[in-house]
Amino acid sequence: MDWLDRSWLTIQQEFSDLGNVEDITRIVVRLLVAVVLGGMLGYERESVGASAGLRTHMLVSLGAALFVLIPLQAGMEIGDLSRVLQGVTAGIGFIGAGAILKQTDKEDVKGVTTAASVWLSAAIGIAAGMGREATAVLSALFALVILAILKMSPKDESTRATKK
Repeated sequence: MDWLDRSWLTIQQEFSDLGNVEDITRIVVRLLVAVVLGGMLGYERESVGASAGLRTHMLVSLGAALFVLIPLQAGMEIGDLSRVLQGVTAGIGFIGAGAILKQTDKEDVKGVTTAASVWLSAAIGIAAGMGREATAVLSALFALVILAILKMSPKDESTRATKK
């Protein structure tokens, strides 16, 4: 066996985790659902000029899906996956915190909705990555309805809590 044959065999072994056509299709569907749904949330946020938009939401959702998909592929028990979920949730909190900006006025804080949508995008990615695509789709639809309906309602400054 010459070096070219050995190299090709090594490359095949490196990609052997994909397995059969069903496994490949399952992975592609889960990752694609995560990207599309994250993109829908990101598009909505970008259309209102939010700091985290289309690409951020797509990448967060894809990353979250991948973080749960890899351990599942490696044979990790569902019960042990809670540590992965805790890590993803905490990590996304840092990204969300970066989207929140406090203005010069103490009560004027911007980006909280965007931070929440980034966090939700990760949760949607987790659902898709775990094979719960219907839950991911329903969650994304609920989020889009919430963002659309509440965008139309005017903000009433008198109902907001103020610190004295």
